[in-house]
Order: sequence, then structure tokens, then C-alpha cells
Amino acid sequence: MAVDGQVGTGSGEPETSDSLRTFGAVVQALREHQGLSREEFGRLVGYSKHTVASVELGRRMPDEDLIEATEAVLGNTGALRRAAEHLGRQPGLAAWFRRWAGLEKRAVALSTYESRMIPGLLQTEAYARTLFTEQLPPLDDEQIEVQWAARAERQKLLRSRTNTAFSFILEEHLLLRRTGGVEVTRELVGNLLEMGNLRNVEIQLMPTVRESHAGLDGPVQLLETPANKWFGYCEGQRGGLLVSDPKEISILHMRYARMRSQALTLQDSTSLLRQMRGDL
Repeated sequence: MAVDGQVGTGSGEPETSDSLRTFGAVVQALREHQGLSREEFGRLVGYSKHTVASVELGRRMPDEDLIEATEAVLGNTGALRRAAEHLGRQPGLAAWFRRWAGLEKRAVALSTYESRMIPGLLQTEAYARTLFTEQLPPLDDEQIEVQWAARAERQKLLRSRTNTAFSFILEEHLLLRRTGGVEVTRELVGNLLEMGNLRNVEIQLMPTVRESHAGLDGPVQLLETPANKWFGYCEGQRGGLLVSDPKEISILHMRYARMRSQALTLQDSTSLLRQMRGDL
């Protein structure tokens, strides 16, 4: 299940980085040069062959003990110690979401329509953790922490990008579902009200009872870059589609514009959110 572009790979590991892959490839090359299998090497450094494989494939950040043990077994040149100083990863970001996330950081305008869940930029920690714990295949505690760290970092955009215009259209039923329970939902509604008070953020609710709806094909995001180029992003169960074709962007713009007219006004959306919070 995709959760706003942040999901484990098929093995449940978060998206790797070039530095992790390069470090792992060097370890593998040195190990093979010594004529050692992963199992043999694992016994020498005190780790399982599965851990060795995760490091060599760039899926796991090696800890200090593993780096030191690897140095001792593979020649003690110091090269791996120095390389380890430059290791980094993009925590919690799926490969197919990485480019969009990069564009998102520089956008001068970002529009989001969601019908499945509250968008990551607007989630509370409790709500996000509820989504992470419901993922299948299940995530372990470390993966959940990585996912939340990535989400919390992205959320800084709303306050740090004060010249970026953020527009959100959210289905009313996302809050009526009460994902995570009453307390989680009450906190979530409060967060939406707080974020909606920011000068650069607009939040509209799409009422559950709506005879005409331009967004029935599913969630969509649109953004404008500093060079005034537009991109779109559509996400599904196991992947996302980055859209750059001007004709397709035009269609998405028309649909989003229609949805803004079909959704409740900003004032009515705020009133409904306050009512919903009072009813919880």
C-alpha cells in the first residue's frame, strides 16, 4: 500500500541512496577478492549473511562495529572508514516518489486532492503512525521510525516555504472514518485548522454528499516550479506516475479547478472542521 509516496520496497526496506549502494558494492568487491562467501565473511565479522547482503546491496546503513570488523577482515586500509563518513540515505522515500519529492521542495505552488487519506504534509504523528502500522507487508519498529522521520521532514515545507501557495482539497469522509480512533481524529482536525490559518495554506473539504464530482478518477497533485513549469503526480497502490506532458497537465488543471468550485469554500470548510471537532 502506498502511503503518500513513502513505502518500503518489496523487501520492506526504505529507499536506498547512491552512497549506500557504492559503499556496499566496494565491500562486496573486496569480499569476493578475498574469495569469501557472504556466509563465511559474516562469520568473520560477527554478522549474519543476510545482514551482509543488506549492506552490500545498499539497503542497510552499516553500524560502526560492522565497519571496523570489515576493515580488519578486508585489509585494514582505512578506505571503508573514510567512505563510511559520507554515507547517507533518503529515509522512507520510495524510488518512484523521489523525483516528485525533489520538485516539491522547490515548488512555488502545490495543489493536492486526496480521497484515500489525509496528505502527508498535513498528517499528525499519531495519524501517520496509524497508517504505517497498517501497511502490508508489515513494517518493523525501525522502518516505522524511518518513515515518520521522512514525513516530519517534508512537513517543514508548509512553514519554511512561506512564498509557496499550498492548496488542499480533502474528502470529508477521510475524517468521518476516524482512522486511529476518536483522539487521533480530534488531534488531526485540530492540526488541519491550525495549518489552514497559515497565509500560504488553503484547505477545502469536499462534502460526502456531492452529486457532481470532477475527481472521481482518484487523487492528484500539481506543482509549479520556479521556472514556471508544471508537473503532475498521480499515486496508486504500488507506484506513482509523474506527469510532464502539457496536454495531460492541462486536463489535470481543469479537473482540479472544477473540484475547487465543487468543494466547500474556505470559510465553510473551516466551519465544518470546527463542527466536526466539537462532535468528537
